[in-house]
Amino acid sequence: METTPMGARTRTRHTLQDNVWKEMLDAFLEQFLSFFFPKVHADIDWSRPLVPLDKELVQMVRDSELGTRFVDKLVKVFLANGAETWLLIHIEVQGRAEDGFDERMFVYNYRIFDRYHREVISVAVLTDLDDDFRPGLYERQRWDCGVRFWFPVVKIVDYAKQGIQLEANLNPFALVVMAHLGATRTRDQKQRLAWKLRLVRMLYERGYNREEVEARFRFIDWLLILPAELEEPFRDE
Repeated sequence: METTPMGARTRTRHTLQDNVWKEMLDAFLEQFLSFFFPKVHADIDWSRPLVPLDKELVQMVRDSELGTRFVDKLVKVFLANGAETWLLIHIEVQGRAEDGFDERMFVYNYRIFDRYHREVISVAVLTDLDDDFRPGLYERQRWDCGVRFWFPVVKIVDYAKQGIQLEANLNPFALVVMAHLGATRTRDQKQRLAWKLRLVRMLYERGYNREEVEARFRFIDWLLILPAELEEPFRDE
């Protein structure tokens, strides 16, 4: 029997990770910022439409020397004072600490600024479980010359003690966090099945419309993968 190489399976899963996160960001960007970065959210004029900058982002990545690295979302937003700025949102979904992360965020930021001469604000969400991995600052200096770049970072693991608050929060990214936490906590597959069913029930209890339910369900379904013998009972339930 022919099997899929481990590397190919990993690439396929990473592609799926990227797709489900992008889908959530495309559909619920305002809720994303409200949940993870309320200070940023409060300063944006949400009566004016966001302008996606996918072409600019693709061009920047293609022209860069960063290999296969990529940034997830680049949008133009308008502030409450009427000014415009570019918001760079990076979701690190590989689930592990990474050397040079701060430098990479700096490189993305200055490459976009250098190419388009626009103010760029960078934020990041990390899904790794390493409590000691706390990026958010890149700096270097010698003599009287230096660079200091800092950016806000949110780690999913920091929500682990907020179970009650998460269940009461109607923001869709509360469910995203609960799904991530459940995926890391439920090593027993039957416990994972119970947790997955619980989250799916919450989709309906919260009164989301069909499109909203489907988008959130795809995310939960991707993250909380069940073995084949439990997939059918899950679908039946």
